[in-house]
Amino acid sequence: MCGIVGFTGKQQAAPVLLDGLSKLEYRGYDSAGLAVREGEALAEVVKATGKLKNLAEKTAYGKALPGTCGIGHTRWATHGEPTQINAHPHVSGNARGSASGPVESDVVGVHNGIIENYEELRSKLMSNGYEFYSTTDTEVAVKLVDYYYKKYQLGPIDAINRMMVRVRGSYALALMFRDYPGEIYAARKDSPMVIGTADGETFMASDVPALLKYTRDIYYIDNLQSVRLLPGEVHFFDLNGDEVEMESVHISWDAEAAEKGGYEHFMIKEIHEQPKAVKDTITSMIKDGRIDLSDAGLTRDVLGGVSEIRIAACGSAWHAGMAGQYVIEDLADVPVRVELASEFRYRKMLIDKDALVVVISQSGETADTLAALRAAKEHGVKTLAVVNVVGSTIAREADNVLYTLAGPEIAVATTKAYSTQLATMYAIAIALGEARGKINERDYDYYVDELQSLPEKIESVLGSKERIQWFSSKYSNARDAFFIGRGLDYAISLEGSLKMKEISYIHSEAYAAGELKHGTISLIEDGILVIGILTQEELIEKTISNMIECKARGAYLLGVTAEGSYSVEDSVSFTIYVPRTDEHFMGSLAVIPLQLLGYYTSVAKGLDVDKPRNLAKSVTVE
Repeated sequence: MCGIVGFTGKQQAAPVLLDGLSKLEYRGYDSAGLAVREGEALAEVVKATGKLKNLAEKTAYGKALPGTCGIGHTRWATHGEPTQINAHPHVSGNARGSASGPVESDVVGVHNGIIENYEELRSKLMSNGYEFYSTTDTEVAVKLVDYYYKKYQLGPIDAINRMMVRVRGSYALALMFRDYPGEIYAARKDSPMVIGTADGETFMASDVPALLKYTRDIYYIDNLQSVRLLPGEVHFFDLNGDEVEMESVHISWDAEAAEKGGYEHFMIKEIHEQPKAVKDTITSMIKDGRIDLSDAGLTRDVLGGVSEIRIAACGSAWHAGMAGQYVIEDLADVPVRVELASEFRYRKMLIDKDALVVVISQSGETADTLAALRAAKEHGVKTLAVVNVVGSTIAREADNVLYTLAGPEIAVATTKAYSTQLATMYAIAIALGEARGKINERDYDYYVDELQSLPEKIESVLGSKERIQWFSSKYSNARDAFFIGRGLDYAISLEGSLKMKEISYIHSEAYAAGELKHGTISLIEDGILVIGILTQEELIEKTISNMIECKARGAYLLGVTAEGSYSVEDSVSFTIYVPRTDEHFMGSLAVIPLQLLGYYTSVAKGLDVDKPRNLAKSVTVE
């Protein structure tokens, strides 16, 4: 949520900042702004509401803002309405809240996150003569730094560190000080920030895609660290103000991986990238024909000693965990409990000492998932992170990490990251089952072969997308949709429903099919779309029976099933077939049509597919 960029170097800063912000649009925003300075001149601030192009046009695409040092921001409104006066950057002075032009302020800053005690701090600052022009918590943070900077005659790092001790909440903060031309200062707590250097210039951003055009050697700022950025230099400091050494991480995927590559939207591009992403992820976990998770600390002995598994995640990652629960319990006889990360730490943690807590997050920065991880670690439970971003906070703090190799995912609605998470859950299930003696050698080889066949089968599902596109255009005016299934099919229904609602704005719910008669069927009426996931042979008849009850009340039925289940076609109005694989892994194939259904419905309605309203790619605040 929100996006920060910063640059100091030799070239004009504003075009670099605008380019970086354009790579962060997927994070969600409602306004944008820049602060740029040239040498010892005052910082020039420009803000605009709405799309980034409004800011670009206001600054002649950056050309109207001279200066080689600057910071930029795309704002997602939390405290305060999405107005120009509340847009970032904010200043320590009492004027120039919304106007463009040079600012007579000692500190200018941008901020991601939420300052929880901002009202208390605001009152303190007002009692010390500060006036406030906005209703944001960010202005409080900037002025608090200014207060410590002046009262104690401190340098920027010491002033920022005092602010960090005083503030409660989460933040990534980037600041420019009037007395330090050509320099940017930054700090973070529970909100991501990355830095890169190249050719005597330094770049900063909320996420890697904004920097890939300039460098692929990235520094991740640790929690409660502050940073001083000069052209071509980065200096890291701990909370005591002592300088610390940090190692960079090399990003293997290049800038083109974060571009549309000829596709109309990032989402459809990423849907088509799933065969490769799943193949890369599976391949990374297989050595000499066997699943090997030892690099993640999951040796055969460790797996054999796991007494139970708790999975904590949010959104689509939680849905991947739900599917993983069914597969792990069936193949490994290990009890699994899947919990929403946002609720995990608020419950009494009755977990066995030999349990394994698995946290799943595409970004590795999800605030609630990070909190769940920390709660598990406080209880001394072994933790495993399944993440897509090398060097992310969750990856660094978990005891062990399994990386999904989805590459950059730009569309807000996840597709390939979810599919790689599913594949990772399957690999964990097979490895657990073998380590615990629940899978014999013949079955083990069979499951590994089926797992490795998934990428090719996903590719074949994508070959029938035209039928789904036709169906979506015909039913894009639907007001309500219900996704139903039993067992693993129910877990996949959850993800299908989420895809439909988040990008097409059609009211959509997922239900375990047997629960329809416990109240939900009262909502069924003429024209309602009921989508049944029908891949588990022993459960198909029962789910079909529930669907026919809906049909009798006027619903239109769509069925997603495996090739060969041709009896389904006799009962539903429209059928989508996917290739057969082992039933434990059918979700990886059944979810593809559901992703396409959501995508083409959104396109048919003329909506912003990649950046749906009110949503952000990475939820880094609670």
